Amino acid sequence: MPKQSAPQALAGIAPKLVEVTDEVLFGDVWQRPGLSPRDRSLVTVSALTALYRGEQLGYHLGVALDNGLTVEELSEAITHLAFYAGWPNAMTAINQLKKIADERGA
Repeated sequence: MPKQSAPQALAGIAPKLVEVTDEVLFGDVWQRPGLSPRDRSLVTVSALTALYRGEQLGYHLGVALDNGLTVEELSEAITHLAFYAGWPNAMTAINQLKKIADERGA
Protein backbone atom coordinates (compact mmCIF):
# COMPACT_ATOMS: atom_id res chain seq x y z
CA MET A 1 0.00 0.00 0.00
CA PRO A 2 1.39 3.42 -0.88
CA LYS A 3 1.93 5.68 2.12
CA GLN A 4 -1.20 7.67 2.81
CA SER A 5 -1.13 11.17 4.16
CA ALA A 6 -3.44 13.97 5.15
CA PRO A 7 -4.03 16.67 2.54
CA GLN A 8 -1.01 18.91 2.98
CA ALA A 9 -3.09 21.94 2.01
CA LEU A 10 -4.67 21.63 5.46
CA ALA A 11 -1.34 22.05 7.24
CA GLY A 12 -1.64 25.83 7.08
CA ILE A 13 -4.83 25.84 9.13
CA ALA A 14 -4.49 22.63 11.16
CA PRO A 15 -0.84 21.59 11.32
CA LYS A 16 -1.26 19.33 14.35
CA LEU A 17 -4.23 17.51 12.81
CA VAL A 18 -2.18 16.84 9.66
CA GLU A 19 0.78 15.72 11.79
CA VAL A 20 -1.19 13.22 13.90
CA THR A 21 -3.07 11.97 10.86
CA ASP A 22 0.21 11.21 9.11
CA GLU A 23 2.19 9.95 12.10
CA VAL A 24 -0.43 8.20 14.23
CA LEU A 25 -3.26 7.16 11.91
CA PHE A 26 -1.37 6.37 8.73
CA GLY A 27 2.10 5.91 10.26
CA ASP A 28 1.08 3.64 13.13
CA VAL A 29 -2.51 2.39 13.09
CA TRP A 30 -2.64 1.53 9.38
CA GLN A 31 0.79 -0.16 9.61
CA ARG A 32 -0.01 -2.52 12.48
CA PRO A 33 0.41 -6.20 11.56
CA GLY A 34 -2.94 -7.44 12.98
CA LEU A 35 -4.92 -6.68 9.79
CA SER A 36 -3.88 -6.41 6.17
CA PRO A 37 -4.30 -3.05 4.41
CA ARG A 38 -7.12 -4.69 2.41
CA ASP A 39 -8.96 -5.67 5.59
CA ARG A 40 -8.37 -2.25 7.15
CA SER A 41 -9.86 -0.66 4.05
CA LEU A 42 -12.95 -2.85 4.26
CA VAL A 43 -13.42 -1.92 7.92
CA THR A 44 -12.85 1.77 7.18
CA VAL A 45 -15.26 1.87 4.23
CA SER A 46 -17.86 0.04 6.31
CA ALA A 47 -17.52 2.45 9.21
CA LEU A 48 -17.62 5.54 6.99
CA THR A 49 -20.68 4.19 5.17
CA ALA A 50 -22.49 3.29 8.40
CA LEU A 51 -21.73 6.67 9.96
CA TYR A 52 -22.67 8.59 6.77
CA ARG A 53 -19.24 10.19 6.48
CA GLY A 54 -19.38 10.91 2.77
CA GLU A 55 -16.60 13.47 2.67
CA GLN A 56 -14.00 10.88 3.72
CA LEU A 57 -15.70 7.91 2.06
CA GLY A 58 -14.69 8.71 -1.52
CA TYR A 59 -11.02 8.88 -0.63
CA HIS A 60 -11.17 5.59 1.26
CA LEU A 61 -13.07 3.82 -1.53
CA GLY A 62 -10.11 4.67 -3.76
CA VAL A 63 -7.67 3.43 -1.13
CA ALA A 64 -9.72 0.22 -0.82
CA LEU A 65 -9.40 -0.40 -4.56
CA ASP A 66 -5.67 0.33 -4.35
CA ASN A 67 -5.44 -2.14 -1.44
CA GLY A 68 -6.89 -4.98 -3.49
CA LEU A 69 -10.62 -4.86 -2.90
CA THR A 70 -12.67 -5.11 -6.08
CA VAL A 71 -15.60 -2.95 -7.11
CA GLU A 72 -17.76 -6.07 -6.78
CA GLU A 73 -16.59 -6.74 -3.21
CA LEU A 74 -17.15 -3.13 -2.19
CA SER A 75 -20.57 -3.16 -3.82
CA GLU A 76 -21.49 -6.32 -1.92
CA ALA A 77 -20.30 -4.86 1.38
CA ILE A 78 -22.30 -1.68 0.79
CA THR A 79 -25.39 -3.70 -0.15
CA HIS A 80 -25.01 -5.70 3.06
CA LEU A 81 -24.64 -2.49 5.06
CA ALA A 82 -27.91 -1.11 3.67
CA PHE A 83 -29.78 -3.39 6.05
CA TYR A 84 -27.66 -2.53 9.09
CA ALA A 85 -26.64 1.07 8.52
CA GLY A 86 -29.57 2.42 6.54
CA TRP A 87 -30.64 2.67 2.94
CA PRO A 88 -29.64 6.33 2.40
CA ASN A 89 -26.13 5.62 3.72
CA ALA A 90 -25.74 2.72 1.30
CA MET A 91 -27.12 4.66 -1.65
CA THR A 92 -24.70 7.51 -0.97
CA ALA A 93 -21.80 5.06 -0.75
CA ILE A 94 -22.75 3.15 -3.88
CA ASN A 95 -23.04 6.38 -5.86
CA GLN A 96 -19.54 7.35 -4.76
CA LEU A 97 -18.23 3.89 -5.64
CA LYS A 98 -19.80 4.11 -9.10
CA LYS A 99 -18.19 7.51 -9.72
CA ILE A 100 -14.75 6.23 -8.66
CA ALA A 101 -15.12 3.00 -10.64
CA ASP A 102 -16.15 4.98 -13.73
CA GLU A 103 -13.19 7.34 -13.32
CA ARG A 104 -10.84 4.38 -13.07
CA GLY A 105 -12.49 2.45 -15.88
CA ALA A 106 -13.14 -0.42 -13.48
